[in-house]
Amino acid sequence: MRGAQVVRAVGARLLGVVVVLWGAATLAFLTLRLIPGDPVDVMLGPQAQVSEAVKQGIREDLGLDRPPVVQYVDYLARLVQGDLGMSYQLRMPVVDVIGRQLGATVQLTALALALAVVVALVVAVVARGRTLRSISAAVELVVVSAPVFWIGLVLLTIFSFTLHWFPVAGGSGLPGLVLPAVTLALPISALLSQVLRDGLERAEQQPFATTVRARGASEVRLVGVHTLRHAATNALTLTAYLIGSLLGGAVLVETVFGRPGIGRVTLTAITDRDMPVVMGIILMSALVFVIVNLLVDLAHRALDPRIAVNS
Repeated sequence: MRGAQVVRAVGARLLGVVVVLWGAATLAFLTLRLIPGDPVDVMLGPQAQVSEAVKQGIREDLGLDRPPVVQYVDYLARLVQGDLGMSYQLRMPVVDVIGRQLGATVQLTALALALAVVVALVVAVVARGRTLRSISAAVELVVVSAPVFWIGLVLLTIFSFTLHWFPVAGGSGLPGLVLPAVTLALPISALLSQVLRDGLERAEQQPFATTVRARGASEVRLVGVHTLRHAATNALTLTAYLIGSLLGGAVLVETVFGRPGIGRVTLTAITDRDMPVVMGIILMSALVFVIVNLLVDLAHRALDPRIAVNS
């Protein structure tokens, strides 16, 4: 009986993955087809002196002359085979276009997420008195309300232009990664610390916390072993949602700091109407969303065994 439940749960999640990816692919296809303008004209540029016959030949080579339904079916068939198509502008596989810049964005977002979690944990655990809570809440409100690019410009002004601790733009290695990662991490950490702090305060009012104190456990053990575990469930759900904002913020951060990455590729592809690249990035984002939600679901089951029992 237990094995059948596991099989059904796995099957439901795999079906969900397929539905999400299909929905993302369909939405990207329909949206980009509704954008006005001829992709061939965009590819050739405004200064190109090309006859209409040549343009028609390009449309036939790219399959743009076929009915939209045929293009859609062909697109889905190629996706099943792992083929995201060819970039209109770069004339190379979309997988290669994304793959060349993916590593830089993964480094940036992974470091930003790690910094955000560490900062949120420290602030949530330390700033719990009335005075510290008021100060941290005020700072968090300012950070959350500030645009990401403004935070980046402030950090550049202080630590690059004034103190000369970090490169201004396009730096390589860890020094060139610190300021962009901090820029992305600050708004995320502010939101996470609020949720964690509220969760800790609610957990400490539960009967189990009174029981733990009655057994003589120290405050450190109470927080580290018991209340923090309960407070982390809501924070995990929020983290899964905020990873999407990390990817979106990477577009601005990579532009402000002159870094390579998926963000700059996305902006270039949208500007040039390079539809295969845009659709490939949308599908990659959807895949990341699905994977993160699966990981969060597993983490919830580890933190709260009652979920696994009841599912």
